[in-house]
Order: sequence, then C-alpha cells, then structure tokens
Amino acid sequence: MIYEICTQTDPGLTRDNNEDSVTFDAPTRLCILADGMGGYNAGEIASGMATAFIKSELGRWLAQAGKHANGKEVRRAMEICVENANHSIFNAANSNPQYSGMGTTLVVGVFQNTRLVLGHIGDSRCYRWRGGQLEQITKDHSLLQEQIDAGLITPEQALTSVNKNLVTRALGVEDAVLLEVNEHRVELGDIYLMCSDGLSDMISDEAIAAILSGSKSLEQSARQLVAAANDSGGRDNISVLLAQAKEVSVKRGLLSRMLGK
Repeated sequence: MIYEICTQTDPGLTRDNNEDSVTFDAPTRLCILADGMGGYNAGEIASGMATAFIKSELGRWLAQAGKHANGKEVRRAMEICVENANHSIFNAANSNPQYSGMGTTLVVGVFQNTRLVLGHIGDSRCYRWRGGQLEQITKDHSLLQEQIDAGLITPEQALTSVNKNLVTRALGVEDAVLLEVNEHRVELGDIYLMCSDGLSDMISDEAIAAILSGSKSLEQSARQLVAAANDSGGRDNISVLLAQAKEVSVKRGLLSRMLGK
C-alpha cells in the first residue's frame, strides 16, 4: 500500500498572520499539523517549533527504524518526541517574555502499510473518509467536549456555544503534556483528513464529506476545503492535510512486456 499526501494552509479572511503549521515527510509517511496560540507572533513560533522538531526527531527515528518497527515502538517514539518538543516550546516561552504563554495543538500520524499510529493534543482533528462515510477519529481536548461528555449540552448546542476554542490540553503550555495515541487499521481507498479548527469550526462534517466525495484529486479536495471555510467567513487560519491509501502500482519488466505477460 502506498500513500498520497498533500497539504494546504491559508490565513483566512480575518487574521493578519498564519499561526498554523502543517508538514509531512513522504519517505517515512509522517504527517504533522499544529495550530498555535499566544500573543503577537507567539502562536506562529509554537506551531512552527512543534512541526519542525517532531519532523526532524521522529522522522530520523522512523528512517532508522525502517518499516519493521511495530505499533508499540512507534507509539513510544512518538510520545518521547512530543515530550521533547513540549519541553522545547515551554522553555522558549519561559525564557522570552514576548513568547510567554504560547502553545499549540497537535495532530501527528505515522502510516505503516495498513496501520496508522495517531496522536493528538487539543482540538485540531483527524477524520477518516471510508466507503462514503466520514468519521471523526480524534476526540477534542476542549471544554466544549467535556461539557458534551458530561451531558451539560448537546452536540447541536455546541455548534453555537461561546466556549469554542477553549482547549484543555496544549503543547508547550506546561512542563508536561499528555499525548493521546490510538492505532487504526487502514483500508485501501481510505482518505484521512487532519485539520485545524479553522476548518471544522467553519464548515459542517456534511460539507466536508460532500467535498471529499465529489473531488477528483486530493489537491482539488484540499483547495475546496479551504475555499469552503473562507466562503463561510474564514474567521481563523485554515490548514488541512489529506492522506489517501492507494494500491501499489507494479510496473512489468521489459521481458514480461515483450512476452505479453
């Protein structure tokens, strides 16, 4: 199984700068998305530090470990790299007054043939599109989600709540952070969407599903998702990462072609 991966990021219509950061490492199938927070350009610094650090450190480990590392080993390596990234951001925030209080959400995934090891912190999300159905496979670390879980409000009421964007976990805000990690089985044709809340707050899951079902390519889907968020107001930075599981295309050798095999 191979993976096609693409990204798209946009500042939106109301923000002067983009505090999101999104990247991937094609050889190791490592995907990372972060949504920064903090005054001035601090959110931009935090998200950029997170993606750069994790891509470098976890990417290096994955390249050395090869394709034979099991899920447990990948999970532990991911946790260690995120812990180190947290310390780096936290120390930078405490040693530079202009960066005080900065932090970032995080979604990080490693695709290994038919396995996805997926970690997240905060309210940036990962969705899976499979067989015509869209499913959110991360659970927001937010005050709103806690209220839903406690039965204080309904998911419908949450759509118009004033408590949006209040996260209960963030990378770099404290000297320790808990990364939630889960393992998922990947099927051929699956599309995975990582996104900042600049997308999920602006358009519904139904709208996301309609775009993924109607687009002819990942690039087109990514552009349409960002455009839809902007069409709905674009009140925040918008970032998406799409990864699709595809069948390996094996080219026949010259002799086989000559023999018509």
